[in-house]
Amino acid sequence: MEFLTNYLSLIHTDEPFSFGALALVIAVFILAGAVKGVVGLGLPTISMALLALLMSPAQAAALLVIPSLLTNVWQMRPFQVVPQLMRSIGSMQIGVLVGTIAGAWLLGAPSGHTAGVALGVALVAYACWGLSGRSIVVPPAMQTWMGPLVGFATGFVTAATGVFVVPAVPYLQALQLSRDHLIQAMGVSFTVSTVALALGLWLNHSYSSGAAGISLLMLVPALLGMSLGQSLRQRLSVALFKKVFFCSLIVLGIYQVAAGA
Repeated sequence: MEFLTNYLSLIHTDEPFSFGALALVIAVFILAGAVKGVVGLGLPTISMALLALLMSPAQAAALLVIPSLLTNVWQMRPFQVVPQLMRSIGSMQIGVLVGTIAGAWLLGAPSGHTAGVALGVALVAYACWGLSGRSIVVPPAMQTWMGPLVGFATGFVTAATGVFVVPAVPYLQALQLSRDHLIQAMGVSFTVSTVALALGLWLNHSYSSGAAGISLLMLVPALLGMSLGQSLRQRLSVALFKKVFFCSLIVLGIYQVAAGA
């Protein structure tokens, strides 16, 4: 427990770390897991948005690595279909890896006011796209060059903000995959992004064994939240939930921009 206390004492407050702060962090992962359980995505987005109110973006990104990685690996099932899927999105994943490492090298670990503003902009952009309900179609002829470009852009955004849904998710939806294959494709992309984010944090000395240990502990509340979200999915209107979800992201994004301005 001492390494947990020492790491979370880095939260930017004037008070020493308390178990109340730990309770808030756990609550964030339960909420983020619940959102993922209902709509199929949002664990890293919600985690980064809320944890960034308590700590630096680099610390928040380090905490979400293992919960994000394992939940997204689970989302990739059935695994025997993944090789076939990679024929469509494999070049995009190479772009994600290259873009994240390049961004980590050029920008350093996400920290300070600039990272907060970048995170806020990414949240607002993603939420506005989600609320618009618009969809585009990327023909197969364009996927050869667009996939790596979108992947690189996603990786760069990941390195700067810790959020890896923009522009990856809109692009994957534009491929006109079946519902099941789309969920798998997001699982693949998010898994690659999470591994690349961990590498970027490690290269910038922002990911230690202590951070990995705490991240592993946060898997428990994240899985609990996912279980709750999956049960709620049967009782809630997903369309209404998405509207509340995206509007909440806009509020959090505007707050991040205003706080970092």
